[in-house]
Amino acid sequence: MATLRATGITIAFLLVTLLLIPVQWLGVKLHARWRRSLPHVYHRFVCRLMGARITVLGTPAKGGVLMTANHTGWIDIPVLSAVAPVSFVAKHEVNLWPFFGTLARLQRTVFVRRERSKALEDRDNIRRRLNEGDALVIFPEGTSGDGNRVLPFKSSLLSAAELAMGDGANGAAHHAPVQPVSVTYVGLHGLPMGREARPLIAWYGDMDLVSHLWEALGAGPIDVIVELHQPLTIDQAGGRKELAAAAETAVRGGVIRALAGANSAAAVPHRDDELIEALEQDDAEIDNAA
Repeated sequence: MATLRATGITIAFLLVTLLLIPVQWLGVKLHARWRRSLPHVYHRFVCRLMGARITVLGTPAKGGVLMTANHTGWIDIPVLSAVAPVSFVAKHEVNLWPFFGTLARLQRTVFVRRERSKALEDRDNIRRRLNEGDALVIFPEGTSGDGNRVLPFKSSLLSAAELAMGDGANGAAHHAPVQPVSVTYVGLHGLPMGREARPLIAWYGDMDLVSHLWEALGAGPIDVIVELHQPLTIDQAGGRKELAAAAETAVRGGVIRALAGANSAAAVPHRDDELIEALEQDDAEIDNAA
Protein backbone atom coordinates (compact mmCIF):
# COMPACT_ATOMS: atom_id res chain seq x y z
CA MET A 1 0.00 0.00 0.00
CA ALA A 2 2.85 2.40 0.86
CA THR A 3 4.49 1.68 -2.50
CA LEU A 4 1.24 2.33 -4.36
CA ARG A 5 0.75 5.59 -2.50
CA ALA A 6 4.31 6.78 -3.14
CA THR A 7 4.04 5.85 -6.83
CA GLY A 8 0.77 7.74 -7.31
CA ILE A 9 2.08 10.85 -5.54
CA THR A 10 5.31 10.79 -7.56
CA ILE A 11 3.50 10.52 -10.91
CA ALA A 12 1.08 13.34 -10.09
CA PHE A 13 3.93 15.49 -8.74
CA LEU A 14 6.06 15.05 -11.85
CA LEU A 15 3.18 15.73 -14.24
CA VAL A 16 2.15 18.98 -12.55
CA THR A 17 5.73 20.08 -11.96
CA LEU A 18 6.81 19.55 -15.57
CA LEU A 19 3.74 21.46 -16.78
CA LEU A 20 4.43 24.45 -14.49
CA ILE A 21 8.21 24.70 -14.91
CA PRO A 22 8.04 26.64 -18.22
CA VAL A 23 5.29 28.90 -16.84
CA GLN A 24 7.37 29.84 -13.78
CA TRP A 25 10.52 30.18 -15.89
CA LEU A 26 8.73 32.68 -18.11
CA GLY A 27 7.41 34.54 -15.06
CA VAL A 28 10.92 34.88 -13.61
CA LYS A 29 12.36 36.06 -16.92
CA LEU A 30 9.62 38.64 -17.44
CA HIS A 31 9.48 39.68 -13.76
CA ALA A 32 5.77 38.87 -13.89
CA ARG A 33 3.66 39.19 -10.76
CA TRP A 34 2.91 35.46 -10.74
CA ARG A 35 6.60 34.63 -10.16
CA ARG A 36 5.86 35.10 -6.44
CA SER A 37 2.35 33.64 -6.27
CA LEU A 38 2.75 30.56 -8.49
CA PRO A 39 5.24 28.73 -6.20
CA HIS A 40 2.88 29.44 -3.28
CA VAL A 41 -0.10 27.91 -5.11
CA TYR A 42 2.05 25.05 -6.42
CA HIS A 43 3.33 24.08 -2.98
CA ARG A 44 -0.16 24.19 -1.53
CA PHE A 45 -1.03 21.60 -4.16
CA VAL A 46 2.08 19.56 -3.31
CA CYS A 47 1.19 19.53 0.39
CA ARG A 48 -2.36 18.41 -0.35
CA LEU A 49 -1.00 15.74 -2.67
CA MET A 50 1.30 14.46 0.07
CA GLY A 51 -1.48 14.63 2.65
CA ALA A 52 0.24 17.33 4.72
CA ARG A 53 -2.41 19.04 6.88
CA ILE A 54 -1.02 22.38 8.02
CA THR A 55 -2.26 24.33 11.03
CA VAL A 56 -1.05 27.94 10.91
CA LEU A 57 -0.77 30.06 14.05
CA GLY A 58 -0.01 33.73 13.64
CA THR A 59 0.26 35.87 10.51
CA PRO A 60 3.10 36.26 7.98
CA ALA A 61 4.75 39.67 8.14
CA LYS A 62 4.05 42.00 5.22
CA GLY A 63 6.69 43.32 2.85
CA GLY A 64 10.38 42.49 2.89
CA VAL A 65 11.07 40.19 5.84
CA LEU A 66 13.61 37.59 6.96
CA MET A 67 11.93 34.47 8.32
CA THR A 68 14.07 32.35 10.65
CA ALA A 69 12.79 28.78 10.93
CA ASN A 70 13.96 25.52 12.46
CA HIS A 71 14.93 22.97 9.82
CA THR A 72 13.76 19.35 9.71
CA GLY A 73 14.61 18.60 6.08
CA TRP A 74 13.37 18.93 2.51
CA ILE A 75 9.73 18.83 3.60
CA ASP A 76 10.08 22.28 5.21
CA ILE A 77 10.31 23.79 1.70
CA PRO A 78 6.79 22.88 0.49
CA VAL A 79 5.30 23.43 3.96
CA LEU A 80 6.65 26.96 4.39
CA SER A 81 5.94 27.81 0.76
CA ALA A 82 2.35 26.67 1.23
CA VAL A 83 1.95 28.99 4.22
CA ALA A 84 3.19 32.15 2.47
CA PRO A 85 4.81 33.29 -0.80
CA VAL A 86 8.46 32.93 0.20
CA SER A 87 11.89 32.36 -1.27
CA PHE A 88 14.80 30.73 0.52
CA VAL A 89 18.41 31.53 1.32
CA ALA A 90 20.53 28.44 0.65
CA LYS A 91 24.14 27.41 0.20
CA HIS A 92 25.38 27.64 -3.37
CA GLU A 93 25.77 23.87 -3.66
CA VAL A 94 21.97 23.49 -3.77
CA ASN A 95 22.03 25.33 -7.10
CA LEU A 96 24.02 22.41 -8.55
CA TRP A 97 21.65 19.64 -7.44
CA PRO A 98 19.95 17.80 -10.33
CA PHE A 99 16.25 18.70 -10.69
CA PHE A 100 15.90 20.15 -7.18
CA GLY A 101 18.41 22.85 -8.04
CA THR A 102 16.17 23.83 -10.96
CA LEU A 103 13.14 24.04 -8.66
CA ALA A 104 15.14 26.16 -6.21
CA ARG A 105 16.16 28.59 -8.97
CA LEU A 106 12.57 28.86 -10.17
CA GLN A 107 11.52 29.78 -6.65
CA ARG A 108 14.11 32.56 -6.82
CA THR A 109 16.28 31.11 -4.08
CA VAL A 110 19.18 33.32 -3.00
CA PHE A 111 22.31 31.17 -3.22
CA VAL A 112 25.07 32.21 -0.82
CA ARG A 113 28.67 31.43 -1.73
CA ARG A 114 31.43 30.56 0.71
CA GLU A 115 34.09 32.77 -0.89
CA ARG A 116 34.67 36.00 1.02
CA SER A 117 35.12 37.82 -2.28
CA LYS A 118 31.51 37.00 -3.16
CA ALA A 119 30.01 37.88 0.24
CA LEU A 120 29.39 41.55 -0.57
CA GLU A 121 27.62 40.67 -3.81
CA ASP A 122 25.42 38.12 -2.03
CA ARG A 123 24.53 40.62 0.72
CA ASP A 124 23.59 43.22 -1.91
CA ASN A 125 21.37 40.63 -3.59
CA ILE A 126 19.59 39.91 -0.30
CA ARG A 127 19.19 43.66 0.35
CA ARG A 128 17.69 44.15 -3.11
CA ARG A 129 15.22 41.30 -2.63
CA LEU A 130 14.11 42.64 0.74
CA ASN A 131 13.67 46.13 -0.70
CA GLU A 132 11.49 44.59 -3.42
CA GLY A 133 9.21 43.21 -0.70
CA ASP A 134 10.25 39.56 -0.79
CA ALA A 135 9.99 37.22 2.20
CA LEU A 136 13.26 35.26 2.55
CA VAL A 137 13.50 32.15 4.71
CA ILE A 138 16.76 31.42 6.54
CA PHE A 139 17.51 28.27 8.55
CA PRO A 140 19.84 29.63 11.26
CA GLU A 141 20.61 26.18 12.69
CA GLY A 142 22.87 25.72 9.67
CA THR A 143 21.73 22.11 9.21
CA SER A 144 18.63 19.96 9.58
CA GLY A 145 17.65 18.14 12.76
CA ASP A 146 15.56 15.19 13.86
CA GLY A 147 12.40 17.26 14.48
CA ASN A 148 12.38 16.53 18.21
CA ARG A 149 14.38 19.60 19.22
CA VAL A 150 15.70 22.91 17.94
CA LEU A 151 19.45 23.13 17.38
CA PRO A 152 21.39 26.26 18.44
CA PHE A 153 21.04 29.19 16.05
CA LYS A 154 24.27 30.48 14.49
CA SER A 155 24.18 34.25 14.80
CA SER A 156 26.56 34.56 11.83
CA LEU A 157 23.75 33.29 9.58
CA LEU A 158 21.64 36.27 10.62
CA SER A 159 24.09 38.85 9.28
CA ALA A 160 21.47 39.81 6.68
CA ALA A 161 19.45 41.36 9.52
CA GLU A 162 22.22 43.96 9.86
CA LEU A 163 21.78 45.23 6.31
CA ALA A 164 20.73 48.88 6.16
CA MET A 165 17.53 49.08 4.11
CA GLY A 166 17.52 52.86 3.66
CA ASP A 167 16.61 55.82 5.81
CA GLY A 168 13.55 55.77 8.04
CA ALA A 169 11.25 58.65 8.94
CA ASN A 170 13.79 60.12 11.37
CA GLY A 171 16.67 59.87 8.90
CA ALA A 172 18.28 56.85 10.60
CA ALA A 173 18.92 53.63 8.70
CA HIS A 174 16.30 50.96 9.26
CA HIS A 175 16.61 47.19 9.06
CA ALA A 176 14.36 44.45 7.75
CA PRO A 177 12.10 42.75 10.31
CA VAL A 178 12.94 39.20 11.35
CA GLN A 179 10.04 36.83 11.95
CA PRO A 180 10.79 33.62 13.89
CA VAL A 181 8.85 30.60 12.59
CA SER A 182 8.36 27.24 14.33
CA VAL A 183 7.69 24.20 12.13
CA THR A 184 6.65 21.06 14.02
CA TYR A 185 5.51 17.70 12.64
CA VAL A 186 3.03 16.36 15.17
CA GLY A 187 0.81 13.71 13.54
CA LEU A 188 0.90 10.68 11.25
CA HIS A 189 -2.31 9.07 9.98
CA GLY A 190 -4.24 11.33 12.36
CA LEU A 191 -2.40 10.00 15.42
CA PRO A 192 0.32 11.71 17.47
CA MET A 193 3.73 11.30 15.86
CA GLY A 194 6.12 9.85 18.42
CA ARG A 195 9.88 10.33 18.50
CA GLU A 196 10.41 6.98 16.80
CA ALA A 197 8.22 7.92 13.81
CA ARG A 198 9.62 11.43 13.22
CA PRO A 199 12.67 10.20 11.20
CA LEU A 200 10.13 9.17 8.54
CA ILE A 201 9.70 12.91 7.96
CA ALA A 202 12.98 14.41 9.19
CA TRP A 203 15.91 14.28 6.75
CA TYR A 204 19.23 14.79 8.51
CA GLY A 205 22.69 13.38 9.00
CA ASP A 206 23.85 11.08 6.21
CA MET A 207 20.35 10.00 5.08
CA ASP A 208 20.05 9.40 1.34
CA LEU A 209 17.67 11.98 -0.17
CA VAL A 210 15.95 9.83 -2.81
CA SER A 211 15.27 6.85 -0.56
CA HIS A 212 14.05 9.16 2.21
CA LEU A 213 11.70 10.93 -0.20
CA TRP A 214 10.23 7.60 -1.29
CA GLU A 215 9.74 6.39 2.28
CA ALA A 216 8.17 9.69 3.37
CA LEU A 217 5.73 9.74 0.45
CA GLY A 218 4.54 6.26 1.36
CA ALA A 219 4.30 6.95 5.09
CA GLY A 220 0.81 8.50 4.98
CA PRO A 221 -0.90 11.80 5.83
CA ILE A 222 0.95 14.04 8.28
CA ASP A 223 -0.06 16.94 10.53
CA VAL A 224 2.13 20.03 10.76
CA ILE A 225 1.89 23.07 13.02
CA VAL A 226 3.51 26.27 11.74
CA GLU A 227 3.66 29.10 14.27
CA LEU A 228 4.56 32.55 12.97
CA HIS A 229 5.89 34.60 15.87
CA GLN A 230 5.87 38.36 16.26
CA PRO A 231 8.56 40.02 14.11
CA LEU A 232 11.35 42.09 15.60
CA THR A 233 14.35 43.98 14.24
CA ILE A 234 18.00 43.95 15.15
CA ASP A 235 17.50 47.44 16.61
CA GLN A 236 14.78 46.18 18.95
CA ALA A 237 16.83 43.14 19.97
CA GLY A 238 19.99 45.15 20.63
CA GLY A 239 22.39 43.35 18.27
CA ARG A 240 22.85 40.31 16.07
CA LYS A 241 23.64 37.87 18.89
CA GLU A 242 20.66 39.14 20.89
CA LEU A 243 18.48 38.79 17.80
CA ALA A 244 19.63 35.21 17.22
CA ALA A 245 18.95 34.38 20.87
CA ALA A 246 15.46 35.90 20.79
CA ALA A 247 14.59 34.11 17.53
CA GLU A 248 15.93 30.79 18.83
CA THR A 249 13.97 31.13 22.07
CA ALA A 250 10.75 31.92 20.19
CA VAL A 251 11.18 29.05 17.71
CA ARG A 252 12.09 26.54 20.42
CA GLY A 253 9.09 27.62 22.49
CA GLY A 254 6.77 27.10 19.52
CA VAL A 255 8.13 23.61 18.87
CA ILE A 256 7.80 22.66 22.55
CA ARG A 257 4.20 23.90 22.66
CA ALA A 258 3.31 22.03 19.47
CA LEU A 259 4.85 18.76 20.68
CA ALA A 260 3.01 19.18 23.99
CA GLY A 261 -0.30 19.83 22.25
CA ALA A 262 -0.57 23.46 23.42
CA ASN A 263 -1.45 25.43 20.31
CA SER A 264 -1.71 28.97 21.70
CA ALA A 265 0.54 31.60 20.14
CA ALA A 266 3.36 33.05 22.20
CA ALA A 267 4.11 36.57 23.32
CA VAL A 268 6.96 38.75 22.08
CA PRO A 269 10.34 36.93 22.06
CA HIS A 270 12.22 37.81 25.23
CA ARG A 271 15.88 38.42 25.97
CA ASP A 272 17.80 35.32 27.10
CA ASP A 273 21.15 36.45 28.53
CA GLU A 274 22.50 32.92 29.02
CA LEU A 275 21.78 32.07 25.40
CA ILE A 276 23.41 35.31 24.21
CA GLU A 277 26.55 34.44 26.18
CA ALA A 278 26.63 30.96 24.62
CA LEU A 279 26.31 32.46 21.13
CA GLU A 280 29.19 34.84 21.83
CA GLN A 281 31.36 31.88 22.85
CA ASP A 282 30.41 29.99 19.67
CA ASP A 283 31.27 33.01 17.50
CA ALA A 284 34.61 33.39 19.27
CA GLU A 285 35.42 29.72 18.57
CA ILE A 286 34.52 30.21 14.89
CA ASP A 287 36.75 33.31 14.66
CA ASN A 288 39.66 31.47 16.28
CA ALA A 289 39.23 28.52 13.92
CA ALA A 290 39.26 30.88 10.94
